[in-house]
Amino acid sequence: MTNGSDPAVPRPAGRSKRPGLLLGRPFGVPVYVTSSWWIVAVLITLVYGGIVQTRLPLGPSAYLLAFVFAVLLYASVLVHELAHSVVARMYGLPVRRIVLYVLGGVSEIEREAQTPGREFWIAFSGPALSLLLAAGGFALASLAEPFSVTGELLFQLWVANLLVGVFNLLPGLPLDGGRLLRAGVWKVTGRAYTGSVVAAWGGRVLALVVVALPWLFAASAGSTPGPWAVVWGVVLGGFMWMGASEALKSARLRARVPGLRARDLVRRSVSVVSDTPLAEAERRAEAAGAEAVVVTDSAGTPVSIVHPAAARAITEARRSWVPVSSVARAVTRESLVPVGLEGEALMEALSRRPLPEYLVVEEDGGVVGVLRAMDVNAAMTRS
Repeated sequence: MTNGSDPAVPRPAGRSKRPGLLLGRPFGVPVYVTSSWWIVAVLITLVYGGIVQTRLPLGPSAYLLAFVFAVLLYASVLVHELAHSVVARMYGLPVRRIVLYVLGGVSEIEREAQTPGREFWIAFSGPALSLLLAAGGFALASLAEPFSVTGELLFQLWVANLLVGVFNLLPGLPLDGGRLLRAGVWKVTGRAYTGSVVAAWGGRVLALVVVALPWLFAASAGSTPGPWAVVWGVVLGGFMWMGASEALKSARLRARVPGLRARDLVRRSVSVVSDTPLAEAERRAEAAGAEAVVVTDSAGTPVSIVHPAAARAITEARRSWVPVSSVARAVTRESLVPVGLEGEALMEALSRRPLPEYLVVEEDGGVVGVLRAMDVNAAMTRS
């Protein structure tokens, strides 16, 4: 089961879609489960149901108990993720949501921890709680009748939490062990980026090991691996490789965030009143060497920004009489960006209300120009 905390890279453009069915909001954190969960639920039910039949005389009901195990496994993942989320919020980090998917779960934390120590405790809280629940379940299972429904459920409880806890301590992203490795390297080197790169490559190495494990076990036994073992190893290893690669990409993007400055990214603009024809506004912009048009009221207060796509949709024949106000987006409090914003503060301001463009202003409210989200994204992804 792959799962762990995930400090999402701030993205100024676009809105996040619902990733699946909303289960609830424990501790105020939205929890979603994707439809892919049913794939694992069915596989666990079919495989583990046969095992239960050999342990308990339940007949077809053994598959119902196997399905309960699938639910317990994901409940264990959910508790694990809640531990990450609660600790992250204790440190003042906003948590967007928890998503349970085909191979586990992830807590989407909107900002990075400020110190390697906080990174360590956010990452370690999940496996620590899982192992604690595993120990408690093991103690209760040792007191129950082993060949009974209660004994089997308690056995499932401690095994599920043991799997979640131990697996996630492996030292590579996107697992929690990777975040622990990242925190350690960050502490030693003083650079969060270096820690992310080391932990991401650790995840890639682990992914290759997972793919190779069925073959290594089979070779040690002098046989060939079963097809299900090979398929599961490739799927799990593939997800781990993609998660590690995404973590590496995110680290590279985050490394560019401190260098982002609203003052450097702003586009020069001209101001026109709302009834100015589009053709005239474009002529004034071209004459001034500006790339954006801000619409003002009669008092000179900015009220909207001409949207390029809407302006391009107007035919040449109509541009001389269509007013700029008809192809502009309203300026709101959320679309105002102080010219001095930079780095994380700038990204946080843009992420609060994703818009195509923002009006950059001086402290006294004077217009500096227009900041387009596409320019911020380009600055973050530029090689």
